[in-house]
Amino acid sequence: MAARAVTGVRTGVAAVSRRTLALGALAALTTAGSTPAYASGQHRREMRGVWLATVANRDWPSRPGLPPEEQRAELIAHLDRAVADRLNTVIFQVRPTADALWPSPYEPWSEYLTGTQGRDPGWDPLGTAVREAHARGLELHAWFNPYRIANHTDPGRLTPDHPARLHPEWVVPYGGKLYYNPGLPEVRRFVRAAILDAVATYPVDAVHFDDYFYPYPVAGQTFDDDAAYDAYGGGFDDRAAWRRDNIDRLVRAVAADIRRVRPGTRFGISPFGVWRNATTDPRGSDTQAGVQTYDDLYADTRKWVREHWIDYIVPQIYWNIGFPAADYARLLDWWAAQAAGTRTRLYVGEALYKAGAAGQPPAWQDPAELSRHLTLAAEYPQVRGHVFFAAQDVARDPLGAMARVVADHYRRPARPPR
Repeated sequence: MAARAVTGVRTGVAAVSRRTLALGALAALTTAGSTPAYASGQHRREMRGVWLATVANRDWPSRPGLPPEEQRAELIAHLDRAVADRLNTVIFQVRPTADALWPSPYEPWSEYLTGTQGRDPGWDPLGTAVREAHARGLELHAWFNPYRIANHTDPGRLTPDHPARLHPEWVVPYGGKLYYNPGLPEVRRFVRAAILDAVATYPVDAVHFDDYFYPYPVAGQTFDDDAAYDAYGGGFDDRAAWRRDNIDRLVRAVAADIRRVRPGTRFGISPFGVWRNATTDPRGSDTQAGVQTYDDLYADTRKWVREHWIDYIVPQIYWNIGFPAADYARLLDWWAAQAAGTRTRLYVGEALYKAGAAGQPPAWQDPAELSRHLTLAAEYPQVRGHVFFAAQDVARDPLGAMARVVADHYRRPARPPR
């Protein structure tokens, strides 16, 4: 995620059969244990979420290669901490780099579990997370990165049967990483199939994307999609419009897939916090951000909200109140205006990881800064809650910023919004 510390295809009868069986066998589990018990008279609904990142072992597991029982214990500890802080939603990264934290028929097991991509960890992290989250009254949103293949550029480090090795024409190296090319229809179909396997197999409460669509710009480098543009871009005024259409197609198709495969499961996206600066587009925000999702990531996040292509949006407003280039208060006001009158729920992504961190502006050295964000957001009826990055920072909370949020704003439980 933008300001964060991140860094042949196995299809066939077996996969189809498993998905078909899963839909029937798990139908009865969709609601079982998923509704928390609340005190009499408790009716408040708001998003109180936390991202649980697995890429590069950011939050979990603490290191690759732990025994299954230790990995499971660490996962349960994050869920228990969410409950203790009266949160109600965990956004669990289950496809960090074209891999899987469940036994996928499409992609290999994630290397972040065992240290070796494709090695069976001996248990099912996603299945366990869904079951244990629901048992604690938490929602579990499955977080997928659509196009990132690897945080390196060596296809030889991928498993021999990795789709990127079987289909090298799908792959674009850029900025020291490997990506699937969003401009290829076959790539979009494959990404959708890989995601839907998890949706069909597990009663997840939502599908979640973060801010990675086309990759963030790298100075002096070009994302080489010339062949795809030549093949499919003829009907567009320029390459940028074609790229935005590619991302739009994925978003619309995934939304329709989810409704078809598991009705009631929602679809949410957490984009970089600036759609466009007002100096670029008068409809944009009063910011001077160096990245604009519309122009640099080819993600028209404003349109997705206004057209209700997605059920919720969580803009990463990862700056402090008064930050000159991107003021939290001004962005909050802008996003509230975009959500007004739409059916897309607005939650705010909060940079807990900045609290007390070296090199951050003085505002982030104040444990009350994050609490002030929630106080300000409460003035906007369009804001239905907040999501905090990320789970390890919730657990450690070195400055006490999360404890301050809990004390000031989360004194009683709240139901997840529906």
